[in-house]
Amino acid sequence: MTFPTPLTGVVPPVCTPLTPDREVDVPSLLRLVDHLVEGGVHGLFVLGSSSEAAYLTDRQRRLVVEAVAGHVAGRLPVLAGVIDMTTPRVLDHVRAVTAAGADAVVATAPFYARTHRAEIARHYRLIAAGSPVPVIAYDIPVSVHTKLPADVILDLAAEGALAGLKDSSGDLAGFREVVTGARGRPDVRGFSVLTGSELVVDAALAIGADGAVPGLANVDPHGYVRLDRLCRSGDWEGARSEQERLCALFGLVTVGDPERMGGGSSALGAFKAALHLRGIIDCPATAEPQVPLAPEEVERVGKYLALAGLL
Repeated sequence: MTFPTPLTGVVPPVCTPLTPDREVDVPSLLRLVDHLVEGGVHGLFVLGSSSEAAYLTDRQRRLVVEAVAGHVAGRLPVLAGVIDMTTPRVLDHVRAVTAAGADAVVATAPFYARTHRAEIARHYRLIAAGSPVPVIAYDIPVSVHTKLPADVILDLAAEGALAGLKDSSGDLAGFREVVTGARGRPDVRGFSVLTGSELVVDAALAIGADGAVPGLANVDPHGYVRLDRLCRSGDWEGARSEQERLCALFGLVTVGDPERMGGGSSALGAFKAALHLRGIIDCPATAEPQVPLAPEEVERVGKYLALAGLL
């Protein structure tokens, strides 16, 4: 499909259901896609953090994109993560996911090696030069240890090297700098600014964001689409109420015992447990070496779903 510029609305980072032996469960993945489409989402982002992209093999990554792009068949834009350490490795992923049907690619700054802002800009320019589809920058310093500078992002947008930003930095002031810069610079056109937060979508849209990429939208796409609609209609009181309901539901990411597992195992395990409890995916397994939730932790996920009216 033609990629919309700017991309707006709710674009969930799609979880990757796995079988008990940790292969991609394609039937469950397609049921999840149907669940999201029926929820009214405006696009799909595969191979992001909530997709466990860092844990998947290259073969599995390509399978995910082929399955989702083939199933959606142009009804919604499909964004695919091309997350890797260096530019050559990212360009390999670009070739793979675009051949598999991705409508846009999403790339972080380089990582592992220490990176200078000039190298980050060069990284994105080289990706854009090698990509047949639009490139979205992904700001996630907790994972790549670099914060994307707002002026670098806006300059790349003005050059046409970047079509958008997914901001998972947690820095609302920095996010606002990009939003206001994109709106105020006449040389920046059609640039999408998307928040990766589950908890401040109403605030992000209020300051001019184009949309949201919340992992919790896997569990409750209808809620985030409703929130987006309320914000765009100017019903800020209704939006605040819906955002607070989603904030309460987001508590499910804390069910894992921190003495036994990391925050990623707890959050991704909870998303998948919720999808399993809702009958959308067959197995709640997370990729190795993440630690699985215990039965009592899964039971707590069910209580969050019940309180949110989802069971």
